[in-house]
Amino acid sequence: MSSTNNFRQSAKAISNWRKVRIVFSALARFKYYASLRNDTWMHDVFLSFSGKETRASFTSHLYASLQNAGFRVFRDDDSLQRGDHISTSLLRAIEQTRISIIVFSKNYAQSRWCLDELLRIMECQKTIGQIVLPVFFNVDPSEVRHQTGEFGKAFQILLNRRIEKEEPELIEFNLEMKLRTALRQAAGLAGFVVPNSRNESKAIQDIVENVTRKLDKTELFIADNPVGVESRVQGMIQLMEQDIQQSNDVLLLGMWGMGGVGKTTIAKAIYNKIGRNFEGRSFLANIREVWEENAGKVNLQEQLLFDICKDMATKIQSIECGKIILKDRLCHKRVLILLDDVNTLDQLNALCGSRKWFGSGSRIIITTRDRHILSGNRVNKVFKMKHMDESESIELFSWHAFKQASPAKDFAKISRNVVEYSGGLPLALEVIGSYLFDRGITEWKSALDKLKRIPNNQVQKKLRISYDALNDDYEKEIFLDVACFFIGKDRNDVTLILDGCGLFAEIGISILVERSLVTVDDKNKLGMHDLLRDMGREIIRGKSPEELEERCRLWFHEDVLHVLSDQTGTKAIKGLALKLPRANEKRFSTKAFKKMNKLRLLQLAGVKLDGDFEYLSRNLRWLSWNGFCLAHIPTNLCRENLVSIELENSHVKLLWKEAQMMEKLKILNLSHSHCLTHTPDFSYLPKLEKLVLKDCSMLSEVSPSIGNLGEILLIDFEDCVSLRNLPRSIYKLKSLKTLILSGCVMIEKLEEDIEQMESLTTLLANNTAIKRVPFSVVRSKSIGYISLCGHVGFSHDVFPSIIWSWMSPTNYLPPLFQTCNMMSSLVPLDVPHSSSHELSSIFKYLPILRSLWVECSSELQLSHDAATILDVLYAIDYKEMEPTAITSQVSNKTTSTSQVSKHSSTSLLIQIGMNCRITNILKEIILQQNMDGNGSGGCFLPNDSYPNWLTYSSEGSSVKFEVPQVEGRNLKTIMCNVCTSTPDNVTSSGLKNMLLKNYTKATIQLYKSEALVSFEDEEGQRVVSSLEPGNKVEIHFVLENDFIVKKTTIYLVYDEPVSKTMELYHVKRFSTDEEC
Repeated sequence: MSSTNNFRQSAKAISNWRKVRIVFSALARFKYYASLRNDTWMHDVFLSFSGKETRASFTSHLYASLQNAGFRVFRDDDSLQRGDHISTSLLRAIEQTRISIIVFSKNYAQSRWCLDELLRIMECQKTIGQIVLPVFFNVDPSEVRHQTGEFGKAFQILLNRRIEKEEPELIEFNLEMKLRTALRQAAGLAGFVVPNSRNESKAIQDIVENVTRKLDKTELFIADNPVGVESRVQGMIQLMEQDIQQSNDVLLLGMWGMGGVGKTTIAKAIYNKIGRNFEGRSFLANIREVWEENAGKVNLQEQLLFDICKDMATKIQSIECGKIILKDRLCHKRVLILLDDVNTLDQLNALCGSRKWFGSGSRIIITTRDRHILSGNRVNKVFKMKHMDESESIELFSWHAFKQASPAKDFAKISRNVVEYSGGLPLALEVIGSYLFDRGITEWKSALDKLKRIPNNQVQKKLRISYDALNDDYEKEIFLDVACFFIGKDRNDVTLILDGCGLFAEIGISILVERSLVTVDDKNKLGMHDLLRDMGREIIRGKSPEELEERCRLWFHEDVLHVLSDQTGTKAIKGLALKLPRANEKRFSTKAFKKMNKLRLLQLAGVKLDGDFEYLSRNLRWLSWNGFCLAHIPTNLCRENLVSIELENSHVKLLWKEAQMMEKLKILNLSHSHCLTHTPDFSYLPKLEKLVLKDCSMLSEVSPSIGNLGEILLIDFEDCVSLRNLPRSIYKLKSLKTLILSGCVMIEKLEEDIEQMESLTTLLANNTAIKRVPFSVVRSKSIGYISLCGHVGFSHDVFPSIIWSWMSPTNYLPPLFQTCNMMSSLVPLDVPHSSSHELSSIFKYLPILRSLWVECSSELQLSHDAATILDVLYAIDYKEMEPTAITSQVSNKTTSTSQVSKHSSTSLLIQIGMNCRITNILKEIILQQNMDGNGSGGCFLPNDSYPNWLTYSSEGSSVKFEVPQVEGRNLKTIMCNVCTSTPDNVTSSGLKNMLLKNYTKATIQLYKSEALVSFEDEEGQRVVSSLEPGNKVEIHFVLENDFIVKKTTIYLVYDEPVSKTMELYHVKRFSTDEEC
């Protein structure tokens, strides 16, 4: 009976345990799918390993290498208490990690903790697609797969131990079988074998490179509100997985649907979701548009080559050559390639000519509007894009119309009417929703009535409602100009050009972006959906469907060819674009432009003009002529109204023979003009903002007049290989923000005058003959990004490494660095406590360093480093190093001689920060009081005068204080008075250094006596501004050995309130009862 009860209790316990486990399993799955939806990762890499075997060796080195490569790595700490079960925090860490690395070692399977990690990792691989990378450290993969050898013995030891404990889950949930399955699956994955004989560092390097490739962080933007995306992505992936199970051959899949249905959006989401599973990936966007550009065909091939192979050196000369190169370079790689918006077979043949081009297991996805592109055996499967259903449409529409997931209360019914009209087309839902945002119900009804007048099957007319809703003709003109000429162009350039046309483009483009008519990408390029572009062009065509010459803009090459050949142009034409390949170059007479007197936008490529250029419109604002064939711009071309001249790939030798004032010109781009030898005289271009002379290989001289460009923002001389130097005047440019000299292989130096470029934020000068970074670059207060002498990155990251390169113990300091009077700015050095040898390496240079700033990781490190620095400073014999006296470098000094001893009392007054009325008063009081104390050999100092100044004093050479908060006032200046005693025969001030320790911020600031002289200007103000209320601070003065510091007093001077005037006190009214 007793055994039966025990059995029942045991069975009941097991049943309850099963229920608990089922609940926990369901919760875990919920977490997986929640993380999948949110796509948030706390860690990049999770390391699972046996601590006893590898923590202090292989795993430690792997962990450090992954961190140095920029990855967020989770590694459980030794201090964690390991119990019988894995902690929930560790399980959560596994779930929130993108890739798990399992370091199998001989005793890995003897750890229950490790095997619990393994189970969760393999579960995450199955449920959320986590990447798993096994590493076999000193163990054979077959031993792990089959649990044999020493690895198998370790596994059996764990099983026996758990059987002895009679753990119910071992039997109830068949745990042994689950563990064996997990070990078999993990060991079957592609990974790394690291035997004892192999070079560990090489293996770790290979692993890090593999992780870098798998965790490529280059993600594509999907949408702010990706409604319905996930279900369509899963459908596409399932379509691919069906064939993956059948074969590992190269697979081509097509995505077919009308414009605006979301093909590109889904393709991007697939790219982000599965792209890391391939050796390389590439997303070629807008192939239809790029293909028509000059050199667009080979550019696409080069982009594909770069994305997969990271090869920037290979230049493809023709499409046929590109096919051979792509096949040779990609045939052994497993790649994911997405070809977006393919509309001709030529495009497909040039980018994906055959399945043999790609390695086994590759996936090629093609999006197109044309079903014929995907017919026959060209692709394995075709995925037809579905329109949104009602619930998806309502949600997407609501996000744009109401900024929430569902309609507002009073708008539910009418929202359904709008959604029904939109026919489930995402683009229409977004555009119409944005148009109706923040409008009343009456306006909605009116808008819907207007929509119903347009046939449902005419998508372009649906979208035109946003165009009709624009505020005025200026905004409509901007929209039509972008649709015809400026898609893919820099927003700032377009703004300048259209502002020159009087269209108020700054506000106009902002409104177009708000109305979802125009987009601006992360490179500041203007974009527009194909349907919107076609809608804009149809508006123009519709106004004159038969008479081409009466259309306000011409962009279709057949229409333009007809008008120019027949010379039928009229004053109606405001813009004209004709871009022909060089092989089909055409020649026309300038008389074709005679009647186009309102022409303001002209874009040509592969075109030659003969005749008198005075026929071109005087209203021309934008002249873009790729392949301009003349040696100079004709004199009779009216230039006075031009805003942008873009003559790329031209034959220009000199821009013009006769200069004339061009006060409206903002942009000058002569890139790839290989005959250009000299720049123009910039005195005639006073408003120029952008100068681009990229790859002008014969350019050897830049006019000194470049220094007259008072509004210039960007200068680009990239790859001007004949340019030897820059005129000194260029460094006078106060407005210049970006200077590009990369590839100017003859330029050997940048002048120290570069510091005068007070607006310069970006300096790119890699691949030049410049050997050393000028010190003035580091002194610059404006530079934010730099690429120079191998140093690339943001200044706050790069400048410390530049300084360390100067100060490396294996290198001599540069001559400029050895000249103390050149070092007037702070030198920010981040010296971690763990690298104390780096701090010690600069000790020998302390005497010549004007200033030093050390950032510490803790107050303990601060105390240690500050004590070390002080020890070094007191040990340095300054008298031998500096034969000249430094008396003149101290702002104020008073001396009194005692009748009792042969020592003199000296007072040093040092000001840190800007002058103001209060500092002048305080300075006068201190100096007068010190003079009054001459007879007694002492010095008398004033007390507090709240709220004008606060006083802190201490015996000796240092003062500690906490910066107070003075209501309504800010800390303006710090006055320091140091009372010393010194032998009569000493004439110097004795001051060597000032050390400021901020315990709150854990920083050390060290300044040489010379630096203190300039502390009454902005440099001193930076020191003052670094102190904030509540900071605990200590100021320490270092003097020569002959000097005895009797007392140090610090005055914190606060600025005067705006609404009050400080009451003036006569010197005699201050108390002088404090004597030092």
